[in-house]
Amino acid sequence: MKKLLMSLALLAAGGNLHVNAAAPPEPYGATPTEQQVNWLRMEWYAFVHFSLNTYTNKEWGYGDESPKLFNPTEFDADTIIRTFRDAGMTGMIYTAKHHDGWCAWPTKSTKHNVTQSPWKKGKGDVVKEFAEACRKYGIKFGTYLSPWDRNCAEYGKKGYLDVYYKQITELLTNYGPIFEIWFDGANGGDGYYGGAREKRNIGKADDYYNFTRVVKLIRRLQPDCIIWGAAGRGDVTWGGSEKGHVKYPCWNIVGKDTPNEKWLSLEGDTPINHAGWFWHPGQESKVKSPEHLMQVYLDSVGRGANLILNVAPNRQGKLDAADVESLLTFGENRRRLLATDYALGAQATASEVRDNDSRFGADKLTDGDIESYWCPNDGTTSGTLEIKLKQPTAFDVVRLREQIRLGQRVTGFRLEARVNGSWELIDNDGQTIGHQVMRKLPAPVTADAVRLTITGARACPCISELSLLRMPVQMPKPEISREGNSLRITTQDGMTTRYTTDGSTPGLNSPVFSGDVQLPEAPVHPVKAVYVDTAGNVSSAASVQFGINRSDWSCKDSGREAIDGNPATIWEADKSDASITIDMKKSYRINAFSYLPRQDGSVRNMTDRFVFEVSQDGRKWKKMAEGEFSNLRANPIELTEQFRPIKARYIRFTGTRSVEGKGVSAAEIQVYAAPEQRKSTK
Repeated sequence: MKKLLMSLALLAAGGNLHVNAAAPPEPYGATPTEQQVNWLRMEWYAFVHFSLNTYTNKEWGYGDESPKLFNPTEFDADTIIRTFRDAGMTGMIYTAKHHDGWCAWPTKSTKHNVTQSPWKKGKGDVVKEFAEACRKYGIKFGTYLSPWDRNCAEYGKKGYLDVYYKQITELLTNYGPIFEIWFDGANGGDGYYGGAREKRNIGKADDYYNFTRVVKLIRRLQPDCIIWGAAGRGDVTWGGSEKGHVKYPCWNIVGKDTPNEKWLSLEGDTPINHAGWFWHPGQESKVKSPEHLMQVYLDSVGRGANLILNVAPNRQGKLDAADVESLLTFGENRRRLLATDYALGAQATASEVRDNDSRFGADKLTDGDIESYWCPNDGTTSGTLEIKLKQPTAFDVVRLREQIRLGQRVTGFRLEARVNGSWELIDNDGQTIGHQVMRKLPAPVTADAVRLTITGARACPCISELSLLRMPVQMPKPEISREGNSLRITTQDGMTTRYTTDGSTPGLNSPVFSGDVQLPEAPVHPVKAVYVDTAGNVSSAASVQFGINRSDWSCKDSGREAIDGNPATIWEADKSDASITIDMKKSYRINAFSYLPRQDGSVRNMTDRFVFEVSQDGRKWKKMAEGEFSNLRANPIELTEQFRPIKARYIRFTGTRSVEGKGVSAAEIQVYAAPEQRKSTK
């Protein structure tokens, strides 16, 4: 009894300590849900595009593709998900159905699904295997379900809604917890539609799909599931670029400073290579370097958004080795960047503390607890915080976080560092902070103190973290180009450049680039190059598949801008079905061409349907490829179309439709040589 009375007395005394304590600030404006807070802390995860498009070399299937194409004989979800886990990813989102309408699970909503494929004799379920592998390796599972369905005969009519709601219900009922569901914004257009082969428009997507009902359905089935898109009725929206970059300042608020403010988080999305969202032949030469991925990370996660990085399996169901190498290297660089916070535990002071209550003191910035925060009194919208380091320390990334449970408040800040006893301005362009902002300095700074000045806020600022980080040394990749037939590879001081021209990966014993290397006019293998430092460390390999040398080519009438090697120049015609006719001057055995859309930010006359023909004499023409360039408005990248090898001297590219306008255009047209046929030894 004596111990109990003593405990009660101590509890009462402890309670009395906070009788006159400061009340925490009230939330200001829109605030995130608990689900949105947890989602933001995931930071980055994988996107996986893997379906019939993998086998047709398309980005957007038309809807008439046979399910029998899908047969990934070496598919192993465990290996793929383990790779994501090892890279530090926190989840993955799988495209269970893309615009072509094919479903990668045994849905009861349509026969156009995985049961009609030869894979596992029609008994397989890609969604299930990915979901189970995610649980096994401790990362979260999400799914993408395209609202547009170019296969379904009922699309554009009321009957399709029953199909679509059934698909949502199946995915959110049969595969365990779903952390995010994605609804793409591509809706309506040309399609197979059960054999109708016509164009269907749905008007306003929100009206047709009834996203209000969709959101209610998802909340009932999986209350913690984050909803991407849904005509702005979800929790997360697009960052605005399929290059992964999110603009700064990044506000997680729509309708800011109005009575209808809503918290809507942003997500940056991009593929790991420049080939597109699905796997395409030859994409190993287009993989983004770990250094490129780090910049994407800083331009998305480092601006307060999340990053979803697409890594697409090939036709065997495996990830390309080049993608895996870049992913794991970037993952290790990210881990090293975040491993040491040089401000952790540093002494901190502030110009003002809320009612002098230590619960809101400046030391909350350096205590390693994301939930604690410094804040001044109500009505104070500026202030200065200073942290003193134990010793002069080098850093080049400053990370700041607001306590977003109380709203996104800061509208301006600057950073100073004390170098050799003098204060130096290191960042004078800070605007909002939000969930987090990472400010990369032009060069490392060695300082013994750092000062953060909040210059403006919508309400009293609530800052939970100030971290000082150091970007790990990253070996860059060489840059490969050619001038005529002369190979050009960049060099680095203190490093050796080694290369190959037979498609193999260069290493320590590969030839050293001397600057005097001639390429064939029609290369059939990619050129690859690496840097090697004095310690024997080897950089990631750069790889470029060159097309046929175009320096002697000529165009009939017009089109020279499309073969001049300068992406900034554009061939453009203001009429439909306009063509470029090119004389390559000699016959080559070719098996592919590429089209680079205009790169000036406009989509006027940007060709999205084409015909490609070849000829030996310039009179008799043979059609080798015809189709659609998909997703150009959001992702205007170089696209490659393959065809069976054929000898040709002349080529003709015709644009038959454009994204906007009635004409056609091209920044670059390139043609690729096929290996010569092997002669029989019999």
